[in-house]
Amino acid sequence: MITIHLRYEIDPDKLEEFTAYGREWIRLVNKLGGTHHGYFLPAEGDSDEAFALFTFPSLAAYEVYRNASFDDPECLAAFQFARDTQCIRRYERRIQKPLFE
Repeated sequence: MITIHLRYEIDPDKLEEFTAYGREWIRLVNKLGGTHHGYFLPAEGDSDEAFALFTFPSLAAYEVYRNASFDDPECLAAFQFARDTQCIRRYERRIQKPLFE
């Protein structure tokens, strides 16, 4: 299993748009074979930082998802929504392996 950790620098004045973007990606990751663990939005502290976590059974499964996301019309629309609204300033992606008891 691998977990994708995304750190976003967002426009705090466009939190509503980023929230809509996040809700859409939760659905899309799940649709394309992953398990989304949610978006974590600013509440206190930094107002321009958000996070997301989702898992796939393997790196190979994640790569299948990534490739599919570049062809899926709903994913392409979500990418375009972020560009149009400019709710995301930048993001970082990390692939990690979870450790459980």
